[in-house]
Amino acid sequence: MASANARLQDEAIDHAIDERRYSTWVVQRMIAVLNRSDARLAAHLSEALLTMEPDSFTVERLEQLLQSLRTVNAQAYAQVLEAMAEPMQGMAAAETQYQASALRAVVPPVVQIAFPVTAVAPEQAYAAAVARPFQGRLLSGWMAELAEDRGRMIRNAVRAGYVEGRTASEIVRTIRGTRARGYADGLLERSRRELGTIVNTALSHTAQTARTLAVEANLDLIKAVRWVSTLDSRTSPPCRLRDGLRYTPDTHKPIGHTVPWGQGPGRLHFNCRSVSVPVTKSWRELGIDADDAPAATRASMDGQVPAETTYPEWFARQSAARQDEIVGVERGRLYRAGKVSFDRFYDDKGRFLTLAQLLARAGT
Repeated sequence: MASANARLQDEAIDHAIDERRYSTWVVQRMIAVLNRSDARLAAHLSEALLTMEPDSFTVERLEQLLQSLRTVNAQAYAQVLEAMAEPMQGMAAAETQYQASALRAVVPPVVQIAFPVTAVAPEQAYAAAVARPFQGRLLSGWMAELAEDRGRMIRNAVRAGYVEGRTASEIVRTIRGTRARGYADGLLERSRRELGTIVNTALSHTAQTARTLAVEANLDLIKAVRWVSTLDSRTSPPCRLRDGLRYTPDTHKPIGHTVPWGQGPGRLHFNCRSVSVPVTKSWRELGIDADDAPAATRASMDGQVPAETTYPEWFARQSAARQDEIVGVERGRLYRAGKVSFDRFYDDKGRFLTLAQLLARAGT
């Protein structure tokens, strides 16, 4: 039987995958909210540009004409901020429930009699996430910053268009993009990418806030937290450095090393995918005499940190269905048939191969 700490780590990696999929879905929703403002934005921009002759262009005149556009732009990000409340509440609820359930599943009932697992209220986790900044700003601050950046980008593009002698339709097309390309070729595409980054980071910040509160609520059971990074080609150097390191559960001071906690997993940098995993105390550390308990029960709470687990090692232990869910049915089949190892899913630059490339590499 695997120890409590080994099970907590294994399940945390699995749970993190589901969280990232949820984040991807939320990002798509929030970008759709932003996209709905693009038509209004383009209409206001066209109207403003058509009322200003090239020979009457001045910076002051431009600012006056773009006033309505700034209003539309600010409203768009206000709508995104409002729409973010629901998925952040959902993330807080899911994570608080998961943390309590995970601890209850691995801590023996006899231990829970003396040290019952305490669940954190989802409302508490959500309120804390909203009130705490990530990457130096609250979510509301980031939305205001994004709105200002997009407004500045549009203003600069209009100014450059006039200087270069472009028509109003050409300027609008440069900013919004073309219908034929799904508007992905316009300057506003950068705003979508930036919004996706903030949404992803806000959700990982919410999840980590819930994890931190769950640990704080169960300090009598937990002696440390362990940093667990997603080990793939996109893992950042700071997260690779911290992977597997332990920190005190309350103050996050390094244990056996000198690498600082920083802002913590999930928010150390934008799009951080790392998580923290609690390390439970041993029977002896809890002050419980386990001599009369079955051997398997005694081993479950040995207080030891599980051996370092790489992502490929974790992947190898998953069911066929879970492997197929992660990498696709055909890749999973090739992997289990021994035709490709996990590292062969990537090229020499760490990029995930297409199925056609993988089949060619496998010689099938």
